[in-house]
Amino acid sequence: MPAVTFVLIHGGGSTGRFWDRLAPLLPGPVLAVDLPGRADRPADLASLTVDDEAASIVADVVRAGITDPIVLVAHSSGGLVVPAVVAGLAAAGRAVERIALNAALVPEEEGRGLDCMKPRHREGLVWAVEQATADGTVITLPGAPADPEPFRTAYGGDPLDDDQLAFVTDPVRCVADTVHHYFQPVRWSSAAGVPVSYLLNERDRPVAPADQELMAARLPDLVGIVRLDCGHLPAVTHPHELVAALG
Repeated sequence: MPAVTFVLIHGGGSTGRFWDRLAPLLPGPVLAVDLPGRADRPADLASLTVDDEAASIVADVVRAGITDPIVLVAHSSGGLVVPAVVAGLAAAGRAVERIALNAALVPEEEGRGLDCMKPRHREGLVWAVEQATADGTVITLPGAPADPEPFRTAYGGDPLDDDQLAFVTDPVRCVADTVHHYFQPVRWSSAAGVPVSYLLNERDRPVAPADQELMAARLPDLVGIVRLDCGHLPAVTHPHELVAALG
C-alpha cells in the first residue's frame, strides 16, 4: 500500500492535542494541526475566516515537508475548512488522496457553518453577535471551564468517565475559539474529485445524527457513510473504532 500522511483537523474550541489518543494508532505519519488562534498560533479570533484557517493548514503541510499523498481527517466544525485546504494543497503541489469527515459540518454550496447548527443555537449565536457588534465587543467560544462536570454528558453517547473528562477539558485542548468562521461561505466544489467518507456518530448530541445524514448527502464525492455507536468525540472515547472506520 502506498504511504500516506494523515492530516488531522480539530473542531471548535479545541487544538491539535484533541487527537492525542488517535494519532498513535494510525498506520502512517501524522500531522495534527493547530488552527490559528489556538495553542501557540496567535490570531484575531474576531475576524478569523475559513480561508485564514485553510491557508494556515496548507502552510503547516508545506513546512513539514509532506510529499506523500494526504488523507484529510476533520472533526465537527473542522469540516468547514476542508474544501479550501484541498484547493490550497493542490496549488502547492500536494495531493489529497481522500477525505474522512467525523460528524463534520457540511453546508450547501456557498452556505455557512451557521446553517448547519440547530435552529435555536443558530438564532442565539446570530443574536449574540449582533448585540456584541452594537456594543463594540467580541463574542468568542469560552475556553477551559471552571467546573468541568457539565461536559460529562454534553456530547451524547455514554457519559465521559473521569479520565476522558479530564482529557477533554484540559486547557491544552479546551480553548477559546472564534465564532466568525461560522459566518463564512464554504464551497465543496473546491474539493471536487476527491473521495469523501462520512463517519457518522449515531448517539451524537451536538450534531444530531439526522443532521449528519443530511450533510453527508450534500458531499459531491461521497463514497460511503460509516456509522459509529458513540457520541460526538470518538477520537477520545472510541479511538480504535475510529481508526478502523478510517480504513
